[in-house]
Amino acid sequence: MSGMQSCRECLSPLVDDYQSGEIVCSRCGVVAHDQIPDSGPEAGGSFPEERTKLARATGQATFAQHDLGISTDIDASSRDFSGKPINRTVMAHMNNLRRWQQRVRVSGSRERRVANILISIGNTCNALSLPKNVVETSSMIYRNLDERVDLKGKSVTGMSAAVIYMACKQCGVIRSIEEIVGGLCQPREVRAKSKLAARYYRSLVMEVGSSRSTLMPMEKYISKISNISETDVRVERLALQLADKTRNHEIVDGKDPNGIAAAYLYIASILLGHDTIQRDISGTAGVTEVTIRNRCKEILGAYNLRITLKPSAPRR
Repeated sequence: MSGMQSCRECLSPLVDDYQSGEIVCSRCGVVAHDQIPDSGPEAGGSFPEERTKLARATGQATFAQHDLGISTDIDASSRDFSGKPINRTVMAHMNNLRRWQQRVRVSGSRERRVANILISIGNTCNALSLPKNVVETSSMIYRNLDERVDLKGKSVTGMSAAVIYMACKQCGVIRSIEEIVGGLCQPREVRAKSKLAARYYRSLVMEVGSSRSTLMPMEKYISKISNISETDVRVERLALQLADKTRNHEIVDGKDPNGIAAAYLYIASILLGHDTIQRDISGTAGVTEVTIRNRCKEILGAYNLRITLKPSAPRR
């Protein structure tokens, strides 16, 4: 019941409708307030100790932490609940308990391995500015794989890159294995680690399945490369039109989509009369110049393209 309040229409008592979060009349159903006032504690203190004491719940549960984010931590504050300072003996005892809590929380080789992989996934996604759904999806993929297969002895870098790459495919985010591995190790180790991550990814597809891993449309690869290289908008628009008109599985299947997207951008830039160097596009797309030339031959050889370009307005 909402105290001694009464309805302004029929003077009947008001009741709290917790399902809709409103205060309504018990007789005529008129909504008196759109939201039930909350008189509980709020984490609005001026100091960290006050916010901790006033907080009513912990953070949101997440798959990105080995304990799902629902653990209880021993506070590192130097004051007790009443605000009085804690003496050194009690503080030393609390620090010892906090240290043992961290050790007991991750007990066993399996939990330690899961914690290391999840930390690596979170740090890599933050370094690559990947959205939160990629972090959650990759963490869930690894948890499901860990329940099926014994992952003891697997490389942390390779396994993290493999699950992040699969999560990017499922979430529609354009990232290559080389880019993901680049956020995990030094540049001189990217090539070797990428091969290992690719091998782990193939094993991951066999174990988990790839029914939800859809192919990314070529338009996303073209837009990504053009945005990184700051290509002219007219070149990007023409490349997108060429990709739409020459949509063919025989050209795309089994080939690096970055190379095909770079070929479309190179063809569009040549048709529009731009002085574009293959080295610049290949460096942005992460492919070689030979790959761009081969993809251009395949695209131009499979179709007889006839393009009508509108003349640009004369300058005054």
